[in-house]
Amino acid sequence: MALNWTMINEERNPVPLPFEMNIRVMEGVELSLVIPDSPPSGSTTSGGSGGTKKLKSTGKMWLTDQRVIFISDVSKTGKTAPPFESLSVPLSSMISTSFQQPLLGSNFLAMSISPSPEGGLTDGTKAEVRCSGRLFEFAAALDKTRERAVEAMKNQDLELEDGLPVYSTDGPASAVPGPSTATGGGPDLPPAYS
Repeated sequence: MALNWTMINEERNPVPLPFEMNIRVMEGVELSLVIPDSPPSGSTTSGGSGGTKKLKSTGKMWLTDQRVIFISDVSKTGKTAPPFESLSVPLSSMISTSFQQPLLGSNFLAMSISPSPEGGLTDGTKAEVRCSGRLFEFAAALDKTRERAVEAMKNQDLELEDGLPVYSTDGPASAVPGPSTATGGGPDLPPAYS
């Protein structure tokens, strides 16, 4: 997961990755990020004693077959910049997702995500997504898409393991049978030929 890594076109839509397909789009999304043990302001080193950093922005969210993308809305006045421009989360970087329905307050989608190296986030980063409509449908589509992506990764790993030949040092080095120790010489023959 990385902040401000998404390439954005003129219409403020994400530029797709090779072979990437859009599945769902939600407008009017409020995204809250909690970044634990973030670096102190002005520091470029990762980790540190900067404390917990909380960022919140509104914008648009995309679910593709490869990632979840959030792009912040541009301020209408142009005077205030959003706390972050974009967020890109590969499906393989999502540790967990859950649709929360609190007794008091609005429903939200909670995500725990593994950060990308040099992505501006730290381990333990959590995100909450709130939207006025169709959030449950988005969450269900995210779970199915994430499940497919994880399954595809497992299958790809198995294909790599299964595709290699198995070599053994036990047994003869050639396919030609050698003399039989049981019969005192000559090749092993089936019982009917002895």
